[in-house]
Amino acid sequence: MNPDWQNFLTRRGAVVDAGAVQSFGDVAAELCATAQATVLCDLSRFGTLRVCGEEAQAFLQNLLSNDIREVSAARAQFSSFNSPKGRMLASMLIWRNGDGYLLQLPRVLCEPMRKKLGMYVLRAKVRISDASDEIVSLGLSGTDAQEILGKQFGELPQLPLGFIDTEQAGVLKLSDTRFQISTAAQYAPTLWQSLSQHAQPAGSACWDWLNIRAGIPFILPQTQEQFVPQMANFELIGGVSFKKGCYPGQEIVARMQYLGKLKRRMYLAHLDSSEVPHPGDELFSADMEGQSSGMIVNAAPAPDGGCDVLAVVQTSSRETQTVHWKTLPGAALQFLPLPYPLPPG
Repeated sequence: MNPDWQNFLTRRGAVVDAGAVQSFGDVAAELCATAQATVLCDLSRFGTLRVCGEEAQAFLQNLLSNDIREVSAARAQFSSFNSPKGRMLASMLIWRNGDGYLLQLPRVLCEPMRKKLGMYVLRAKVRISDASDEIVSLGLSGTDAQEILGKQFGELPQLPLGFIDTEQAGVLKLSDTRFQISTAAQYAPTLWQSLSQHAQPAGSACWDWLNIRAGIPFILPQTQEQFVPQMANFELIGGVSFKKGCYPGQEIVARMQYLGKLKRRMYLAHLDSSEVPHPGDELFSADMEGQSSGMIVNAAPAPDGGCDVLAVVQTSSRETQTVHWKTLPGAALQFLPLPYPLPPG
């Protein structure tokens, strides 16, 4: 987290640990506000890579799962960087910045992915840098979010993943009630002061919970190389193009889409547990004879108690068995409907 930005938030009651705002002093109240009112979250748990240069578009087009040519000054996209075996190494949100691109992903993966992507630069006219301390991203969510931002910025994006760039900041629409605002670090305090007059500050777990309820997964070190994109529903949220050319793992991803039968899918579930699972925790069901039937992708405390998770689970186990966290006697996953339809089995 940018040190000046961290000091600003700390002076306003933020509890910061491991580079992320854990809370503003009342986790339960912040979770409640996330579900029922309008909240403002610092998104420093995520970092930003800047990719620029004459050949930036072609460079990313050859490496990522989505069609980078569709990213414009008015539209962002989800995408993934995969291993040659088609397994996700990182998931990211991408938007334009001047003549380059900004790639937002969990901050813990920024430096490893910068180095990994850098291995492919060779003689390409491309520069990759970590802009995480230069750019501050805020999340605004709730029934009043659109009205608040309309008064702040004027015209807003109309469609999900729509993007506008103003003199103050870039505004990205995630849904009718959820927006991300990105600005230069030196302007972030003024923007925070303005927005926090109309929204309750909340910790990063609140934004994590909103992503989970939206069915949007983020790959972390514990889950790297565990899933092909379809297992994490990435094609369902617009993170995969099946019309573009080759990229690492493309053949396997395409084969899974057109020729294979997907045996695992990502589901939304609730756990009645005061302990929040960790990404990478294994799941078990009686039909698997001691073998894992799934894995936690992301987890966050839920406003009404317990926690909500995104979990990749064997489809047969999901349909016929009770799925448990960590061990067969462990807490049972209570499956919930995702906000988008899953393809028929």
